[in-house]
Amino acid sequence: MNANDRTPADLLRSALASDPGRPLVTFYDDATGERVELSVATFANWVAKTANLLQGDLAAEPGDRAVLLLPAHWQTAVWLLACSSVGVVADVGGDPASADLVVSGPDSLDAARACSGERVALALRPLGGRFPQPPAGFADYAVEVPGQGDRFAPYAPVDPDETALVVDGVELTGSELVERARADAGRLGIGPGARVLSGQSYATWDGLSVGLYGALAAGGSVVLCRNLDRLGEGGLEKRVEDERVGVIRP
Repeated sequence: MNANDRTPADLLRSALASDPGRPLVTFYDDATGERVELSVATFANWVAKTANLLQGDLAAEPGDRAVLLLPAHWQTAVWLLACSSVGVVADVGGDPASADLVVSGPDSLDAARACSGERVALALRPLGGRFPQPPAGFADYAVEVPGQGDRFAPYAPVDPDETALVVDGVELTGSELVERARADAGRLGIGPGARVLSGQSYATWDGLSVGLYGALAAGGSVVLCRNLDRLGEGGLEKRVEDERVGVIRP
C-alpha cells in the first residue's frame, strides 16, 4: 500500500514492490473443479502481457472504451488491471455497439459481435486454455497473449482524474476508484494480509470491490469463487478454513 497510489495500476505496482511472492488472486470454479492461485508477481505478469496486447496489437489508446462481457474470473481481474495500465476505460457489461473494443466470454459472443472495433474472446477454460475452435471474428486471448512482453510501459501517462471504470451505470475515475476501494476495505475490515472470499458477480461495484479492488487497495488477497452454489454441504466452511479466509462475502 502506498498513499500516493491513484490508479488501480499504481496499487498493483506497489503490491509488486512490497511482496511479489504473496498470493493475490485464488480462483475457484465449482462447476469444473478448477483452482488457480496467482501470486502478485504472476498476476502482474499476466497484466503486463494483456496491457501490451491492448496497446500494441489492438492499438488501444487512453480514453478508448473496452466493454467487458465477462463473469467474475481471474482473467477478468487481469483485464481490469490491464485497462487501467493503458488508460482504457473498462466498461463492465456495457453496450458493445458503441465500444472501441469488446472482450467476451464464451457465453456472450453473439452480443459482442455488435462491436465494430476489435474483438477478443476468452474461453475461460482451466489453466487459461484456448478455444477448441476459434470463434469467427474474434482474436483468441489464449493464443494472442503468451507471446506478449513481460514488461509494460504506457505510451502516455495514465491520468488518474480520467474515467477508468464504468459499472452498473456508475463512472469512476482512477483516483475515485482507489478512494472507494480503500474506504470499502476499511469498512469490511480488510487489512494487510487479509484473505477475502467473494462469490459475488463483477456486474456491480460491490462485487468488484470485494472481489478485487478492496483487497488490492489494502494489501490483502481475494479468494474468488465462481458457481459457489455448486459446493456441497459444509463445502464453504471447509474452503474458508483451507484458504484461511477472514472476510466472507458469498
